[in-house]
Amino acid sequence: MNKKDLRIVFMGTPEFAVGSLQRLVENGYNVVGVVTQPDRPVGRHQNTLQPSEVKQYAVAHDIPVLQPVKMKDETFLDQLRQWKADLQVVVAFRMLPEVVWAMPRLGTFNVHAALLPQYRGAAPINWAVINGETETGVTTFFLDKNIDTGRIIAQRHFPIPDDANVEYVYDGLMKLGADICVETVDKILASEGNIDSIDQSELIGQSEAELKPAPKIFKETCQIKWDQTAKQVYDFVRGLSPYPCAWTTLSDGKTLKIIESRKTGQPTNGSKPGDIREEKGHLYIACADNWLEITELQLSGKKRMDARSFLNGNHDINSLTAL
Repeated sequence: MNKKDLRIVFMGTPEFAVGSLQRLVENGYNVVGVVTQPDRPVGRHQNTLQPSEVKQYAVAHDIPVLQPVKMKDETFLDQLRQWKADLQVVVAFRMLPEVVWAMPRLGTFNVHAALLPQYRGAAPINWAVINGETETGVTTFFLDKNIDTGRIIAQRHFPIPDDANVEYVYDGLMKLGADICVETVDKILASEGNIDSIDQSELIGQSEAELKPAPKIFKETCQIKWDQTAKQVYDFVRGLSPYPCAWTTLSDGKTLKIIESRKTGQPTNGSKPGDIREEKGHLYIACADNWLEITELQLSGKKRMDARSFLNGNHDINSLTAL
């Protein structure tokens, strides 16, 4: 069988998934259908429906689309069966029931934005940066009954520079994910489903490293803890930048989003975590050990701005603390 005869169903929702779908389409693979999330309401009154980025790409390229609310809905399952997929490819989607992932004769594989078995979960890119990792990557694996635990097919590594934020890593992994997606399809096609894969328990047994999870990010997850070291807060900020952003509450009750920061190496010398200092147009907040310089931020109800612009409009900043 060649790639034009291999019937592929693609499942994904956000921009991250579009890279892989686009690579498959542009390289002549036979994507017979796309499954994505239902259109979501947006706007002030939530009365406008916004299609996912994957749906927008599929519609623009005349690829049929299904948008089930429930993955076990019989109408959806019947429609999915009618596509007669040989293989399903999943990128940044949702957990699938066995009746879906077991449907194709060659199985269903997922492109995950981490080096499994590390960072299983919904937000692997954020947590890798938050935890100060110097390397991450992408993994393809066959789906099974649990989340991100299936047999590994392939992995590609990606370095994380110390000054990189989530946007940088996201863009790099999106491109790398498209590469490994096509590579994995080719391997499965060449082997007719008898592809070599590795049980994740083998990798866990060979490593003494503690498994780090990657749970979904919520608003409360993003609150800064100033009693951590400056390095930890610095990594936390870039791990949530430019979205959804780390934040703190000031002692005047206002919320301050921290978009960019810089390590100073300057000891706080008795200042308490959360103390704020302004010096020559620079803004600093005390952490457990050193001062952290805040270089870009956003006060509630205001636009993003650099620290100097913020200080020009907030002359009493030295009287405040970050809680």
